[in-house]
Parts: sequence; C-alpha cells; structure tokens
Amino acid sequence: MAKWLKLAAVAAVVLAGGVLALALHPPELLRVGANYGAKMVCSNVFIAGRDAQAVLADDVQAPGHPILKLLRVRVDQERKLVRADLLGFVGNGLAVYRPGTGCAVVPDGDVGTAARYTYSPLKIWAPSATVPWPTGSLPLAMPAVQALLDQDALAGPGMRGVAVVHHGRLVAQRYGDGFNVATPLLGWSMTKTVTAALVGIQIADGKLAPRQSGFWPDAADPRAAITLAQLMAMSSGLQFNEGYGDVSDVTRMLYLEPDMAAYSASRPLAQAPGSAWNYSSGTTLLLSRIWQRAAAAGGKQAPTSAAVLALPHERLFEPLGMSSAVMEADARGNLVGSSYMYATTQDWARFGQLLLQDGVWQGKRLLPEGFVAGMQLVAPASGGQYGQGQVWRWGPSGTTPEGQDPDPPFKLPADTYWLEGHDGQTITVIPSKDLVVVRLGLTPDRLNYQPQALVAAVIKALE
Repeated sequence: MAKWLKLAAVAAVVLAGGVLALALHPPELLRVGANYGAKMVCSNVFIAGRDAQAVLADDVQAPGHPILKLLRVRVDQERKLVRADLLGFVGNGLAVYRPGTGCAVVPDGDVGTAARYTYSPLKIWAPSATVPWPTGSLPLAMPAVQALLDQDALAGPGMRGVAVVHHGRLVAQRYGDGFNVATPLLGWSMTKTVTAALVGIQIADGKLAPRQSGFWPDAADPRAAITLAQLMAMSSGLQFNEGYGDVSDVTRMLYLEPDMAAYSASRPLAQAPGSAWNYSSGTTLLLSRIWQRAAAAGGKQAPTSAAVLALPHERLFEPLGMSSAVMEADARGNLVGSSYMYATTQDWARFGQLLLQDGVWQGKRLLPEGFVAGMQLVAPASGGQYGQGQVWRWGPSGTTPEGQDPDPPFKLPADTYWLEGHDGQTITVIPSKDLVVVRLGLTPDRLNYQPQALVAAVIKALE
C-alpha cells in the first residue's frame, strides 16, 4: 500500500509540474489562441457593444479550432482589459482597449506601454435616420433589390449586414439577427484597401511617391530597393506565410508580437522585388508604418503620436461621415491596417462609394486624381487576380481551383473589383454600373459562399 501511495504522490507531483509548466510556458499555438480570443472579445465589447460571452461562443469558438472550446475570458470594464486562457490558466491572452485606437493584443504583458497609443477623436455626428444616405442613414428603397437581399441563399450563411448603393443612393439593406444599422463590424482584410487610401493621402500631400524606395535604413540591404508601388501590389519579394492554421508569420505577427511592423520589416527576401506576387498582411503593416512615418516627417510628432494616429479619423472618416469607424493600433502604435478596422455596414458602403467616385466626396478630392484607377490595374506578378492598390480583381473563389478566375460564370462586368476580408467580408465596386455592394458576416471559407451570385442578381434587377 505504501508503494502505491508513493507512486500516486510522484504522479501528482509530475502532473502538478506539467500544469505549472503549461501555465508558465504555454506552447505558442495556445498563446495564439488565447490572444486571439482576448482581442476578438475586447474589440467587440468595447467598440461594438456586444456581450462578451456571446462573442466568445459565436465569433471565436464556433468557427475556430476545436481547442478554442476550452477558452475562458474575463472582462475588466474599469481597466478596459480582457484576459483569456484555455482551461482558465493556459495561454495568458491579454488585450487592452484605448480610445481612438481600439484594442491591442499585449503579448509581452506591458499594458502601460500599449495604453499610451491613443487619441481623442473629433466628434463625427451619427447619421440621422430621417435624412437619406450618405448624409443620413435613410435608404431610398427599391423593392426589387430588397427582395434579393431577403433571400437567405443570396445573402449567404452567417450574414450580418448587406447594403446596395446605386447611383449614390442606398437602395437596399439587411441585417442579421442581433445586428443592426448601428453595429460596427470587423472588415478584416478589407482594411488593407483603407490603408491604400491612407497611402494615397500621403502621396497627395507630397510626402510619398509610388517609385519611392529606401524604406530599410541600410542602403546595402537588398530590401532597400523595394518600392512603394511593389508593396502596394503585394509584389515586394519579402518572405511571409499567410497561413492561419498554425503558428505562421501572420498569426505570430497578429498575436505574439507587440510591434507588428518591426516583425514584418524583419522578414527576408524570398524573391527579387517585383518578380513574384505573395498575399501578405505583413506587407500592409509595412505600408502602415511607411505612411505613419511620412505623415510625421518634418514635424515634431512621432509616427505613433496622437496627431498621426488621428489622421485616418480626421482625413478620411470625418469627411465621409464614417462616425463608427475605428482603425485599431497594435501595442507599439502601429495601425493594424492589414486586418483591424470596425465600421457599420453603411460606413463600409461610404468607403466603397469614395472609391467608386475616384476619391472625390461631395466635390472635394480626398485622393490624388487617377490614384483609384491605378489601384485597380492588375499587379503584373499576380496572374490577374490582384490589383496594384490592395484590391482584388477576382471575387471569392468558392470551389473554383486555385489560380483560376471564379467570376466568369456570374458574367460580372469587366471593371468589377473587390475588397475582401476573412470569413466572408466583401465590398464589390462596379464603376460601369455605378454600383457598390457590401456584404459582411461570419462565413468561413469552408462554406464556399460566393457573393458574386448576389451581385449578379442585383445587376439584373437594376437593369
């Protein structure tokens, strides 16, 4: 009996040691999961005003890796902190909310530093429900188009917001259960196109130029030859793994690195600049750092100062009346222009309409003349699928084989281009039809939903 008691004691010590090791030094994949959960809950609680447990269940656990079922979150409303752990003690997930710059993952635990990167946004009045869009939020409804949005098969599984803008008028909209016209929604990689617009503003100010290079300090570094245009076209040649199923470059950048831009800048060259296309969120983080540095150049403020962090709000969101828009910054003040912008469905439509109008809003030019047209030009190294300004020339692939254009079966106009984000976020812009279609939701790729069918049906109804 004594022998068995000793063995049981040894087993208990080993188990306790294993538990302690997991708590103190969790595997990186578990840290990614915990930080991802903390970040998603933080943003949706403090920006979108949603319930923490509903976000955990619906947005994190339901569509995610099975191990996320073990995730538990704790929200500190007073300090604006969210902690997340697997089984309540593994992972050390942590995120903090800051006014103006939203939530940041804090993988190093330094909340004090992360909390510095904030600003007090100028008040943008919410659009009036009695004034027609885009000044207000009132649609001038077209019943035939509304009937299409009301079809679940066209709106797609997990739909949270859909809006159709024709000839500058909001003609139809629909919202999923639990969401409405005032709910800010995450655009994921549609944020990349907003970053392109912010680069365009710096070009208009004369602080950046498409052929500009030298973004690495050592002139002998071969990466210093990479041009702004090559970064905009995802053709920099930098090594970056965009896979989301494991600890890859993108998941490390988003959930394990406090300074995402520094991590992206550390990636080596895999090909000669301009010779190959590689879709990369790290590339867009570099564009964020570049335009932030350009905006600060010649002034007394730092690239991560409140004045620079406020620039998207003051130079883009305020003129468009995008009262809900929040572009989030990381724990070192880099705006996460690859992935993290929240806005209502109608505000995302306002941005799409700006692109449709060649960067002009209510008679004022916000982006350089010809800049939006240049964004749409096919990136030569992309095989036709991507533009030269952080936009897609092809819609979501569904079951179409990789590298093959999925759009021809839907007979969309040749000038159609797309903003696309993770889990089914799209804005379709069709200049020849004077049409913008926004579709937001929680729709994993495995469901093979293609918004092209909705867009094609809308075009037919408008004709």
